[in-house]
Amino acid sequence: MATETTDRALSRAKTAPEPRRSRTSGIDRALQILDSLQRQGRPATAYEIARDIGAPLSTVYVIVDDMVEKDLLDRKESGQLWLGPRLYQYGLTYARTLDLLNVATQEMHELAQGSKETVQVCGRDGDHMVVLAMEEGKDHFQVTSRVGTRTPLNWTASGRLLVGHLPEADRLAIFARSATASPTGRAETDRNVLAKASEAALAQGLAIQAGESDFSVACIAAPIRDSQGACRATISIVVPDLKLRQKDPDLTALVRQSASRIETRLGWRRGEG
Repeated sequence: MATETTDRALSRAKTAPEPRRSRTSGIDRALQILDSLQRQGRPATAYEIARDIGAPLSTVYVIVDDMVEKDLLDRKESGQLWLGPRLYQYGLTYARTLDLLNVATQEMHELAQGSKETVQVCGRDGDHMVVLAMEEGKDHFQVTSRVGTRTPLNWTASGRLLVGHLPEADRLAIFARSATASPTGRAETDRNVLAKASEAALAQGLAIQAGESDFSVACIAAPIRDSQGACRATISIVVPDLKLRQKDPDLTALVRQSASRIETRLGWRRGEG
């Protein structure tokens, strides 16, 4: 009887479906590799990636080779790895489905043409502000940032607006862990000051910073708020700080009008279409 019971147990074990641990593990490792490259913001070797994510080098080599073959990663002549062209195509397809980014990008083009200045659409990525879209104006002096650039929230006007709608406790916690000194040394790092400033800026529908992240560079930003008042993104003009006082054109008014039109087109507020 004992032998028969054991034989049945072995038979069930052989016919039972195998767990999908290997496939899931492979997907997780691939995501860890992509996340590692995004964090570093530069190409890296398989060894550097393995060390960063705490994975066996042999495992990373196998997954990396597969991702390179599928164009998810690009291998440079030096052997370093970077994000592949297939990811860009996925990103374009995803971006086309986002109403907010579509509408904001259209308005960004119009604002850049009207102001002749560099215009950015920015969003929040955890404790950072990220440039979602950008267009350079036609002025002879341009300030630019690459799409995908991530900046600490306390360095920028947009960064403060993006958390202005959150409860005070959340704002304090965010700035307590993320506020860092900027290259110019002029960015505010006190969490209490930042928490109050972000709330006030959102209430005013405008934030301005000058010389905090880069010398002689200023940013005029307005929030793009949803129907609940949460700041979903910002639109901003980046200019030399001496242009903050100019009135022709009035850059502050232009940025506010652009944010208002985006909200209206998305059905988040009443106003001009």
